[in-house]
This record gives sequence, C-alpha cells and structure tokens, in this order.
Amino acid sequence: MAIEVVTREDLNEFRSLLLNDLKEIIQSKPQQTKQWLKSSEVRKLLNISPGTLQNLRINGTLTYTKIGGIMYYDHADIEKLLNGNKVNALPTLFK
Repeated sequence: MAIEVVTREDLNEFRSLLLNDLKEIIQSKPQQTKQWLKSSEVRKLLNISPGTLQNLRINGTLTYTKIGGIMYYDHADIEKLLNGNKVNALPTLFK
C-alpha cells in the first residue's frame, strides 16, 4: 500500500479549483427573486419591525402598492434603498 503525501501546494490547488467550480455553478444559475414582496417578506429580509416598515412607508423612503388591503413592495426599490444608504467603512488602524 503506497502512501501519498499531501502538501500545502496540493491543498491550495484543490482550494482554487473548488472555488472556481463553485463560482461557475453560482453564476450559471439565474437567481430567482420575486419582483413583488409582501410586508412580512420585507420585514424578514430587512430584519425590521412592522412599525419600522410603516415609518418607511409614511415618510416615503420605501414605495409600495396596495391591492385589496395587502401591501406589495418592489424588490428593485428595496435594493435601491439599501444601495443608496451604503456607508463606506473607515480602515482600522493597527495597534
């Protein structure tokens, strides 16, 4: 029975191949996101309370469509809201 030695270079090569394969799999599958989300889905997505979501509606931060008492939010509007409020982190200083 032959013994094979696995080196760090072998592990790094395997890691690179595995990452490339995963990237290809992720990029080949189109993400299936719903265009219209209900209030409960938005609250879960943003991890916010019903009151916070109501405040976002009232002050016009997040647009919505109301049909038969159910409020729907466009996924693209939520992404715009998140991207519009990005904050660049300051680099940390080493002590």
